[in-house]
Amino acid sequence: MTVTIVGSQLGDEGKGALVDLWGGDADVVVRYQGGDNAGHTVVEDGEEYKLSLVPSGAVRDKVGVLGNGCVINPRTLFSEIDALRERGLEPDVRLAKRAHVIMPYHRRLDNIEEEAKADSDEDLVVGTTGRGIGPTYEDKAGRRGIRVGDLLDPEILRKRLEYVVPQKKALIEDVYGLEAGEECDIDALVEEFTEFGRRLREDDMAINCGDFLAERREAGENVMFEGAQGTLIDIDHGSYPYVTSSNPTAGGAATGSGVGPTVVGQGEVVGIVKAYLSRVGEGPMPTELKNDERDEELADFIREKGGEFGTVTGRPRRIGWLDMPMLRHAARVSGFTGIAVNHLDVLAGLDEIKVGHAYELEGDERLTMPATTERWDECEPILKEFDTWPEVDWTEVAEEGYDAIPDAAQDYLEYLSDELDVPVYAVGVGPDRAQTVHLANPFDQ
Repeated sequence: MTVTIVGSQLGDEGKGALVDLWGGDADVVVRYQGGDNAGHTVVEDGEEYKLSLVPSGAVRDKVGVLGNGCVINPRTLFSEIDALRERGLEPDVRLAKRAHVIMPYHRRLDNIEEEAKADSDEDLVVGTTGRGIGPTYEDKAGRRGIRVGDLLDPEILRKRLEYVVPQKKALIEDVYGLEAGEECDIDALVEEFTEFGRRLREDDMAINCGDFLAERREAGENVMFEGAQGTLIDIDHGSYPYVTSSNPTAGGAATGSGVGPTVVGQGEVVGIVKAYLSRVGEGPMPTELKNDERDEELADFIREKGGEFGTVTGRPRRIGWLDMPMLRHAARVSGFTGIAVNHLDVLAGLDEIKVGHAYELEGDERLTMPATTERWDECEPILKEFDTWPEVDWTEVAEEGYDAIPDAAQDYLEYLSDELDVPVYAVGVGPDRAQTVHLANPFDQ
């Protein structure tokens, strides 16, 4: 059995909590795209774990795999693994030999390009995390990347670097007029990354991902695929160019791990929905709370109550009402078989609750998103009002189950289920795994 977890919005939907919740029935948890720009916060018995690269399942003693669709910063990876070990955990993490490696020059160029865009035209700024994700995927597509398998052989690693580093140095110095530093020191790079390769080899971490997963599935084990970020920052299906450089949608689970699309398609695909909307970075957001002082005060309240600050960057997230055209788009692109709704408790006690039910564009009502970001930016939300619900003891609600959720909040959830034509599998009413109302286990469907 496979279950694929997909962010249905702009990232930060709380995917890690659901991976952790259902991960108990998985034997292997696979990250299939992205890098250490993806933040997962997992709370276990009151202990908070902030992860940006290690798969969330590592907190529950599962085998964690970083698939070939990922880009991996070994500095971040081993820092996180060592930090988890210091807290008494023994994460079992495997890396696809075909996954690409984020090198120091990628991070340098990421920041240089964002600064250059800002100097040229603020509208060009994407708002990246500056962690080298985009430049690494560029080198992957340009067939000049460094892969995990290359770290295992110092001679191959040096050969690859001797080809690519002079190009990066020329780009930094001749195009941008800056001085290249240690990120372009081939000898230093070979020394550092050969040491990472030694550790990968000694800990038996580097694998042929597709073969590894096929063997585990043939042995009868359950596999969970974990997407980073969300649908609306998918390189193909998101609000381009305000997107990441990979495919967080369900199709990415196949290409990013080495399993066939029928493997993913025959399993469950669960869309994770935040009960409102948040976003880090630039780009359109039709339901954003920003029209007047009252909107801004409400956004500040939700941001503080929901802890809406980037796990990786600490940046405050933009806040808006739930956007149904966005969710309809996400459900179609990934083929959701169910949804989980998080942060329902954050909306408790508000004076008003609204949802962007549709868009108005040039006098027409639209139930889903336009294909281009420019047209999306022209959309005005058609808002639907909902009855509000009070603050309650959400821990008690989680213990008692769905019927303990306030009636108005149940109406809100049923509206989502009806609009997307899929059942609700879980409702998050707090940050801890125990603060989740569990309606169905996708591994049992």
